[in-house]
Amino acid sequence: MLLCTKSIDMWKIVFAWCTLLIICSGAVGQLDKGNIALSAVPAPIQHYLQEYTFDKPTNPSAWLTQKPGLHIAFGSPDELYFRTEVPAIKNESALWEATAWKGERLNMQVLIWSRDTLQQVRMSVSDLKTENGQSISNNNIRLNLVRYVVSNYPYGAKDATCGESTYKNLYLMPDRFEPLTVFNDRFELPGRTIRPVWVSVDVPASTTPGIYRGTIVIGSEKESANLYFTIKVQEQQLPPPHEWKHRLDIWQNPWVVAEVNHVVPWSAEHKMLLKKHLQLYAEAGGTYITTYAVHSPWSDNSYMIEGGMIDWIKRSDGKWKFTYKIFDEYVELAMSVGIDKAITLYTPVPWGFRFRYLDEKSGNYVIESWAPSSIEFKTMWNIFLTDLKKHLQQKHWFEKTYLGINENAMDETLAAIRVIRENSKEWKITYAGDWHPELENLLDDYCFLYGKEADVEVVKRRQMKGFTTTYYVCCNPPVPNNFLFSPRIEGRWLGWYTSAHGYSGFLRWAYDAWPADPVRDARHTFWPAGDCFLVYPGGASCIRFEKLREGIVDFEKIRILKDKAAHSTDKTVKQLVKLLDEHLFVFLSEKDFDSKKITDDVMKGKRIVEQLSDQLAGKGMRGF
Repeated sequence: MLLCTKSIDMWKIVFAWCTLLIICSGAVGQLDKGNIALSAVPAPIQHYLQEYTFDKPTNPSAWLTQKPGLHIAFGSPDELYFRTEVPAIKNESALWEATAWKGERLNMQVLIWSRDTLQQVRMSVSDLKTENGQSISNNNIRLNLVRYVVSNYPYGAKDATCGESTYKNLYLMPDRFEPLTVFNDRFELPGRTIRPVWVSVDVPASTTPGIYRGTIVIGSEKESANLYFTIKVQEQQLPPPHEWKHRLDIWQNPWVVAEVNHVVPWSAEHKMLLKKHLQLYAEAGGTYITTYAVHSPWSDNSYMIEGGMIDWIKRSDGKWKFTYKIFDEYVELAMSVGIDKAITLYTPVPWGFRFRYLDEKSGNYVIESWAPSSIEFKTMWNIFLTDLKKHLQQKHWFEKTYLGINENAMDETLAAIRVIRENSKEWKITYAGDWHPELENLLDDYCFLYGKEADVEVVKRRQMKGFTTTYYVCCNPPVPNNFLFSPRIEGRWLGWYTSAHGYSGFLRWAYDAWPADPVRDARHTFWPAGDCFLVYPGGASCIRFEKLREGIVDFEKIRILKDKAAHSTDKTVKQLVKLLDEHLFVFLSEKDFDSKKITDDVMKGKRIVEQLSDQLAGKGMRGF
């Protein structure tokens, strides 16, 4: 009996355990609330990375040929140097020479590399001095680490499209600047890597012409070495960027600055950040202030859409009112840093012809579609334009404001232009798109897509009528361009093309349409890396932006020298101008965009400009 009782008790225990196991296994099989698959989320890393470091050298054995310790040299500012590749420099050049105008910025690229890890790498730059005691203070010199950013195309790719990249791999490209300052004055150099440092010298306008020499000292915990540079400052003077004639139009999205920095849009903090952010644009001669008359004028494909700067409100009595608070604040802020030549207001023809307004009666936002050919469009835009014109006149901004029309079907484009002109013939209109002969005399400012342009004679004809004509690149063409993977010389080449074609300037979308992680990863889901921005968060410049600026300076130099040469009777001056004009024609016939070829073209043009500068100054200054 006792044996039977124990057996029964044992079976009870076994049954209970089995039941518990069944319950537990069922619980494990069920999804908990908020469940996310582990494979759907990137694995966290222990520390934030300033840049990704997952690249591998294509020739690891090349590092074995390097002597231990610190290596330094001047690299070309037109070349890219990849993080884990031994730089292709046969002789570690310790001397750099350049020629500049008073008021010009010069850029050089210093390379630091080692097969061993180096700690506390740091740099210092001396004042620049002439033999007779003239000097340029080192306060005019800026040092920036060049950080590496992810691209979805390899370097020099010529098959980029306005769509997803077909490449399965990713690529690290040197581009973003990180300032070396008194509070961030040193860095670690991991073994078998290189670190480019971008050195910018702003030659003061008051500099006495002459030959200036300086020294760069580069050290680590255990070593130190020097580089030497010489700058020939010519008699000619470059005006400050605000006085440049080149019309630079890079579209801005101020909302993304608030988003990235996690501040309230249009708060005091936001506007403080915007001021620093726009300063780079002003220093490159930025001309146009990008503003938005309608909410989200494009197709919502940016990571942060452009909001409206002017509120459209349908009152309870059926009448309309418009408030300009954000518009006014942004324009005033941009003007405060020197961007004050033109205001572009986008757009009478938004994507899908959609317009958003606040219905005061219901308190709801309403979105309607008003095609330019519709009665609703004509009615509403007459009301709005009449009110807008009055406001702009009160602010003394009307004469510099352009209504921006983006490319649409030609019948709708012409319909929008008719409505604008019927409201007032005084309105200025700008348009970016392919060349259409029917628009030649209808637009105050016409911006052609590179490769879909009118010829030089059309540009001259428009100039005679007081119109301005520019051009742009976007996600096409693949070359020339300002992509993250574009050979950097293409950015400077664009300035020479602007001059050769007789254009007034250059346009690009966009200044700052940042993707998800722009500091480390320039990819966008639709477009080639770097297509949608030219500067980085925090008011940080980059190689691409500085090369674009160099081309704009070249444009200004050519313009100034030609104006001066027109008043000269010097035969050598006239011969040099003829030589320059002949060389400019090369830029109109460029086709294959071999980076070495276009670098040679730009450098040859630069030498002609330097010779013409000296000849016009009457100094005949010798070189180095």
